[in-house]
Amino acid sequence: MHSSARFLIEFGAIILALGLLGRFAARFQFSPIPLYLLAGLAFGEGGLLPLGTSEEFVAIGAEIGVVLLLLMLGLEYSASDLVSNLKTQYTAGLVDAALNALPGAAMALLLGWGPVAAVVLAGVTWISSSGVIAKVLGDLGRLGNRETPVILSVLVLEDLSMAVYLPIITALLAGTGLAAGSLTLAVALGAAALVLLVAVRYGRHISRFVSSDDPEKLLLVVLGLTLLVAGLAQQLQVSAAVGAFLVGIALSGEAAEGAHNLLSPLRDLFAAVFFVFFGLHTDPASIPPVLLPALALAVVTAGTKIATGYWAARRAGISAKGRWRAGGTLVARGEFSIVIAGLAVTAGIEPSLGPLATAYVLILVIVGPLTARYTEPLATRLTGRRRKPAPAPDTAGGLESVTEEPHEVGQ
Repeated sequence: MHSSARFLIEFGAIILALGLLGRFAARFQFSPIPLYLLAGLAFGEGGLLPLGTSEEFVAIGAEIGVVLLLLMLGLEYSASDLVSNLKTQYTAGLVDAALNALPGAAMALLLGWGPVAAVVLAGVTWISSSGVIAKVLGDLGRLGNRETPVILSVLVLEDLSMAVYLPIITALLAGTGLAAGSLTLAVALGAAALVLLVAVRYGRHISRFVSSDDPEKLLLVVLGLTLLVAGLAQQLQVSAAVGAFLVGIALSGEAAEGAHNLLSPLRDLFAAVFFVFFGLHTDPASIPPVLLPALALAVVTAGTKIATGYWAARRAGISAKGRWRAGGTLVARGEFSIVIAGLAVTAGIEPSLGPLATAYVLILVIVGPLTARYTEPLATRLTGRRRKPAPAPDTAGGLESVTEEPHEVGQ
C-alpha cells in the first residue's frame, strides 16, 4: 500500500476512534482522558494495532497539543488576576505544593529512581487537572458555591507555578550543569515577570494589535504568534509550554475571548492526539508491575488533595461542608501530569516512570469526579456519628434531650 494512503487510513482511524470515545465519555458524563490514554496503549508497541507511518505525524501533533493546552490556560487568566491571586492565596499554593509534591518525590526515591525522576514525579502528583475539575463543577452545578473561588485560586496558583517548574524540569532532563540550569531558570523567570508587567500595563494595546473582526486573520495571528514564541522558548531551553502560557496571559479582552472560541476545537483535537501519543510510548505490559505503587500513590495523594482543599476553604471562612467539597473536587489529575511525565519519557530518564504516571492518572481521573460528588456527604455522615452526644435523662419529666449542633452559614 502507498505510504501516503496508509498514513491517511491510520490517522483517520485514530481521529475517528477518538471522536467515538469522546462521545461515549460525554454520554456517561466523565472525562475522556482515560479513554484517550487507553487508545494510545492499544495503538502503540505491544498493543492490539501498532501504528506504522503515522507515528511521526502524531508526535508533531502531540507537541502542538501541549502548546495549545498551555495557550488556552493562559487565555483563561488576566495578568491582574494572577497578581491578585499571588498576593492573597500564596500560602494555599505553598501548602498545596508541600502536601502533594512530596509524596511523589518520596515514591520515586523509594523505588530507587534518583533525584531527577523524583522532581518529575513530584510534579505529576502535585498538579490537579483544571479541565476535569472545571467540567465537574459545571456538571454538579457548583459554579456559584462559596468554595468554588477557593478551588479556582488553588488551580490558578498551580498553573502559574508551571512557569517556574517546567524550566527547572527542562534543565534537569537536559543534563545541564548548575550554571547553565540556573541561567535557564533566570531567563524563564525574567521572561515571565516581563510578560506579566507588559500585560498589566500594555495589555490593551497588545490585544488591540492582535484583535481582528475577521476570524480567519485572528486565528492565524494568534496561532502563528504562539507557535513562534513556543519555538523560541524551546530553543532557549525554557520550555515551549511556558512560552505558550505567557502568550495567553498577554492577551485579554475581545482578542482573548475571540481566540478562545476559535482555538477551542483545535485544542481539543491536538490534546486528544497528545494523550494518544503518550499512550503510544507506554507498553501495556509495563503497567502491571507498577500498578501497586501507582495505586498507593493515588490513595495517598487523593487524601493530601482533600486536606489541601479543606485547609484552603477553612482559611477562607467556608463552612465544614464547603471545605469537604473543595477538597474532594481537587483530587483529579489529568492533562498536566501527563505533560510533565511526557517530558521525562522523551528524555528517557526512567523506563518505568511513564507506565506509573499512566496508571496513576487513569486511577485519579476516574476517582476524581467521584470524590467531588461523595466526599462531603460521606464526611458529614462520619463526623455526625462521632459528634452525636449520648442521651441524658431529663430529671424533670424523664425524657431524653439531644443537643443540636449550631447551623453553619454558607454551606
